[in-house]
This record gives sequence, structure tokens and C-alpha cells, in this order.
Amino acid sequence: MRKLTYGLNASVDGYVAAPGGDLGWSEPSDELFEWWLEEERAIDLLLYGRGLWESMSSYWPTGDQQPGATPAEVDFARNWRDTPKLVFSSTVEEVDWNTRLVAGDAVAEIARLKAEDGGPMRVAGATLAASVVRAGLVDEYTVVTHPVLLGGGAPLFAALDGWVDLELTETRTFPGGTVLTRYETKR
Repeated sequence: MRKLTYGLNASVDGYVAAPGGDLGWSEPSDELFEWWLEEERAIDLLLYGRGLWESMSSYWPTGDQQPGATPAEVDFARNWRDTPKLVFSSTVEEVDWNTRLVAGDAVAEIARLKAEDGGPMRVAGATLAASVVRAGLVDEYTVVTHPVLLGGGAPLFAALDGWVDLELTETRTFPGGTVLTRYETKR
């Protein structure tokens, strides 16, 4: 059985994007960027919803060719292109960069993939994650909390039908007061 993780940057008040989709508040320190790069290298399959897919695919296919790209950004772009990805959307018409498009039931497909042998998968994007969290498929939650209040936007977690018991497995503070908390789902 594969492990499924959900991890994103979030504000202290629990948003992953400010109103209008602005992500400028979550600019990572070099140390945090390196940490995210290591996290992504450990993932065998990335699962995207439309919104985050559009954001990631608008930059990372050529992120290593941008003027001033750091060595970590070059590595991240290459890893992003090389890592297999699924995009769950009924409106996206075409994907590229080692990616497959899935227009059907995301929860059923992710449950099927999770039941297979293989390396870890990461669900990326709060809207897609909401249905996967509700279905009880997530094994690990990684929340990187930035010291900012957004007051609204896209929430990290949508309403649940009941609580999910978690066990804290890691904490870490990064420059600028950004804090990582990692939890495993108690089963």
C-alpha cells in the first residue's frame, strides 16, 4: 500500500492562498526552499487539482532556465518535470511534463492508486485534498505555517464530516518564523 501525504504552505489563520489566489506571502527562505526540494524528491507521484496545476505548470517547466535561478530552483524544476504527475480536472484539456490527465472520480482513482505497491504520493492543492481528506485517505499531513494572517482566501482544510485524530511526528522552525508541523493519521 502506498503512503499518501498532504502538505502545503499555510497562513497562521489557515489559508493556502490569499483572496484572488495571491501566493506572494509564502515566499520561502533558502532553507525552506531546500527543505521543500528534499520533500518533493521523496515523492513518486504528485496529485494535482486544476488550480495548483495551472500555477505550477506556468513556471516550473522552465524554472531552471530563468535568469538568476538558484541551484536549488534548478534542481526543483528538473525534479518537478521528471516526477510523474496526475491532474484531476474536467476542464483542463491538455497536460505535459510527465503528466496524465484524469477527468473521472478523483477519490476513487486515488484510492485505487493508494492500494497499489509503490512509493509515496502527495496530494497538492486544497480543493482536491478536501475530498481526499474527507474520504480518510491521507496518511500524513505536513503544514508549513508562515507568520502572516490573510483574513480570507482558499482554506487549507475544508469542512469535515467528523474529526481526524493525528499524532505529531515533527516540528521545525525556519528563518523568518515559518514553522513546520508534521502529523500522521492515527488509524
